[in-house]
Amino acid sequence: MVQNCKIRRFEQDFFVIFDVLFANVIYFSYLCSGLLNYFIMRNLEIILSDQRQELLNTDCSALLSRKEEKQIDLNSKLAQVVIGVRRSGKSMLCQKVLLESKVKFAYVNFDDENLADIQVSELNDIIETLYRIYGDYTHLFIDEVQNAPRWPLFVNRLLRQGLHLILTGSNANLLSDELITHLTGRYNEIRLFPFSFEEFCRIKNVDMHGQHTKAIGLRGHALNEYLKDGGFPETMDDSLDKTAYTKTLLDTIIKKDICKRYKVRYPASLRQVADTVIDNFCQEINFENIRETYAIHSVQTVKNYVSYLNTAYLARILHKYSFKSVERQSNQKAYIIDNAFLSNRDNALQPENLGWRLENTVAIELLRRQVYADEQLYFLRESNRYAVDFVRTQANKVQELIQVTYDFSSPSVKLFNREVGGLTKSSQITHCDNLTLIVMYGETGIIEHNGKKIRVVSAAEWLINQ
Repeated sequence: MVQNCKIRRFEQDFFVIFDVLFANVIYFSYLCSGLLNYFIMRNLEIILSDQRQELLNTDCSALLSRKEEKQIDLNSKLAQVVIGVRRSGKSMLCQKVLLESKVKFAYVNFDDENLADIQVSELNDIIETLYRIYGDYTHLFIDEVQNAPRWPLFVNRLLRQGLHLILTGSNANLLSDELITHLTGRYNEIRLFPFSFEEFCRIKNVDMHGQHTKAIGLRGHALNEYLKDGGFPETMDDSLDKTAYTKTLLDTIIKKDICKRYKVRYPASLRQVADTVIDNFCQEINFENIRETYAIHSVQTVKNYVSYLNTAYLARILHKYSFKSVERQSNQKAYIIDNAFLSNRDNALQPENLGWRLENTVAIELLRRQVYADEQLYFLRESNRYAVDFVRTQANKVQELIQVTYDFSSPSVKLFNREVGGLTKSSQITHCDNLTLIVMYGETGIIEHNGKKIRVVSAAEWLINQ
């Protein structure tokens, strides 16, 4: 009996001790969890506060006004999505619109290395921290939103909660795949390119409309500078090392916007394809030749790499104008988003071909001027018989045929037949009589050839006048 009592007393004491220990373990675990959450929230508060300070240091009065500002509707219930290549000015555009509008907004930049490992479960912590920093806000500006985990669902939820969202992204798939899938009809797309030549002239205080000799000459000088250096906003600072800046930017686009996003297994091969496409801008892409040159496994891999360059806005791909789908898909030309990439990078040994640089500039300007979703841009080539640089269509109807040539001041018979003959022959095929020849040098006006009228315009005037 005494022994049994001792056993029962021991069991009671054991369970009491166990309960106390278990309670302490639960309390300690809860305490650790609370401390962890505190440090996470505190860390987020520091990161987001630093981002806020950086944003508030922006001097909007020094920023160039851009026409895309009017496309951002801060009163809309739709997400306002500004997309384009890195460093084209997306963030500054949104900051300028928000700061000048005086709306109450908060800001988070997911292109911050401190947020690189953010988890889905922490997205709510970000929203909570933003309320602590900014107070009650009606608008939320999310920079480089594609870097946030499961961001389409996150954005959709914020829209349902009534927040006005302004988003930026550096990837075309932001719209073509993910937003269309998750936010059908709930976003407004604003595409932003590097500075146009017209914006370049405003920054450089170039007389854009004077018709006296000095004004015309200075516009030509400015255009030659633009053809060489391009229009990235930060390169407008003459003290900047443009070559170093462009090299770093190109590396960042390839590493962050392509390799990381698409989990590219062979980044060296991707870089070789990128350099080849850039070196051969304004020319048709020979996928098989690239595959063979760099011993890439398949042509499809090369095509995938080129499509990545397109979705990251490093290149813009034009297809051949043809009623045959196979010809449209298999015949592609690459135009580079900004002329800065043509020479300011490693292993760029190509000569300064100003004719092709002008053609590249016109291509990007034509894409910049597209307003409606059914507008498309093609090139046209019929074997070696004739070709035209650009076929501009809307709703599948050809609106204009455009040729670009650098020097048309004293054209040879060969040059005349190639440029003017290409337009007139293409006109017969496409049933389009709106024919334009853009020249750097040469007489402007109307040329009549084979019963067709061709409008010859100065490149500088065409680029300035929308």
